[in-house]
Amino acid sequence: MRRGWKMALSGGLRCCRRVLSWVPVLVIVLVVLWSYYAYVFELCLVTVLSPAEKVVYLILYHAIFVFFTWTYWKSIFTLPLQPNQKFHLSYTDKERYENEERPEVQKQMLVDMAKKLPVYTRTGSGAVRFCDRCHLIKPDRCHHCSVCAMCVLKMDHHCPWVNNCIGFSNYKFFLQFLAYSVLYCLYIATTVFSYFIKYWRGELPSVRSKFHVLFLLFVACMFFVSLVILFGYHCWLVSRNKTTLEAFCTPVFTSGPEKNGFNLGFIKNIKQVFGDKKKFWLIPIGSSPGDGHSFPMRSRNESQDPLLANEEPWEDNEDDNRDKKNVSILSAPGKLTSCSNIMYVHFTALPLLSNPKL
Repeated sequence: MRRGWKMALSGGLRCCRRVLSWVPVLVIVLVVLWSYYAYVFELCLVTVLSPAEKVVYLILYHAIFVFFTWTYWKSIFTLPLQPNQKFHLSYTDKERYENEERPEVQKQMLVDMAKKLPVYTRTGSGAVRFCDRCHLIKPDRCHHCSVCAMCVLKMDHHCPWVNNCIGFSNYKFFLQFLAYSVLYCLYIATTVFSYFIKYWRGELPSVRSKFHVLFLLFVACMFFVSLVILFGYHCWLVSRNKTTLEAFCTPVFTSGPEKNGFNLGFIKNIKQVFGDKKKFWLIPIGSSPGDGHSFPMRSRNESQDPLLANEEPWEDNEDDNRDKKNVSILSAPGKLTSCSNIMYVHFTALPLLSNPKL
């Protein structure tokens, strides 16, 4: 009887959690709907007197608004990809692994299984990255999201404002959403500013539209500042082919930790997210190359093209350049550093925009 109550309580809490997880999305939707009403009706149709100015404002606004809402929709409803079946332990292997009580034997079992897979990253202790909740060997750049309760390919972070985990399948859409959000706020702020001044000086009658215009400028500027910071940070990550998790916890390869292991150069790094066809870069259509299970690495490119070995790596400071030796991912294991569970929360946009967790 007591067990039944516990199960019912646990199910009720999970249901409440799912409902509450949509509250941030609802807040954003309500703000966007109000901004649409305030700009289209209170500003363009009531406050702006010039017909030509009204038409221009409305056309440009709706063009930006369409891409803004389109990318937000894609960020919310594009499900994160999980590792395919070949990374999961078979029933026999799972039984053997769970019945084995010696940690060193378990570790060796995972090493033997990983030899058949394209896996080149390790834990801080040098062990094969294994998820004991999903019972799978983690592909490179894959992490377990405690909010989504699953492993996500090329996980970047979990974003409460889209109620979704940002990873390989939707990172491009998330970046586009940030870009069009910045453009949306900037456009509103610049077109509303002149009428804000007129209301401030008393050149326009103090009617209901005054409140909407004044508040619209304030909200647009507030969101613009926070969004442009977050967008700039993710642009920096893309330029170095890093995820948020990798920026705070250096990935460890079979040869040791290497924070630039996936850095292929500026242009190639951008193509790793947006694809080779530039005509799709601004449109929220999936174009990221690969399947999310394996990624090109700098050491492999250098072995294929010796000219890349002479390029200066993208280091964060000059001291790292002097201290680091050339690292080959496929060479013998070197010195390893530890990096365990990390939780990082963005408190900079909307006004907080992410919650990744290893």
